[in-house]
Amino acid sequence: MTRISQTALYLEVAERLRQLIFGHEMMPGAWIDEQRLAEQYGISRTPLREALKVLAAEGLVELKPRRGCYVTEISPRDMDDLFPLIALLEGRCAAEAARRAGAEDIRQLRTIHETLESSARESRINAFFEANQEFHKRIQELADNRWLLSVIQDLRKVLKLCRMHSLSREGRLQQSLEEHRAILAALEAGDAASAEKLMHDHLLSGREALAKMHQGAASTLK
Repeated sequence: MTRISQTALYLEVAERLRQLIFGHEMMPGAWIDEQRLAEQYGISRTPLREALKVLAAEGLVELKPRRGCYVTEISPRDMDDLFPLIALLEGRCAAEAARRAGAEDIRQLRTIHETLESSARESRINAFFEANQEFHKRIQELADNRWLLSVIQDLRKVLKLCRMHSLSREGRLQQSLEEHRAILAALEAGDAASAEKLMHDHLLSGREALAKMHQGAASTLK
């Protein structure tokens, strides 16, 4: 019998490429130069191709016959399809979290929310964005449903392909903060129905802000 390595090389390569894509160092629609990457990483093309298959399964890249591999582009239609689905799933997470959250869980959420408050006061959009991600992640974990968490994580990976996030739209930062305040209050009260609706509506309002940003960008190009 052959020994199995603790960490498969292609998984490490997949993670490096994933971070390049999330950081938009590989832009949506960009062709992936397999030969250059293999030379850069000092590996053969076999683990690179295995890594690309992993990313293709996650929806981050597209393998096109006889044309190569490209970073996935997210269209407005994709966004319209994805956001209601994520809103539905994260709404369910918020409902479950409201039922399960104890005093220490609420304290942790309040700590994260304090970062949201301070970041909004100082107009630090990136810091707000990171705290926002952590706030949502913690609620998902409190739902304690690994299948629900897995699906949400996969969908959110695809959303990271978007070059914009709604917080860049004027007024959205404060609106998002107020939405988070309401969600936290519902969680503290153990009000599952309100937490579910508030989270659902919060995500859809993010999609609405993004749509307006895209409309504005399109008008500028005309």
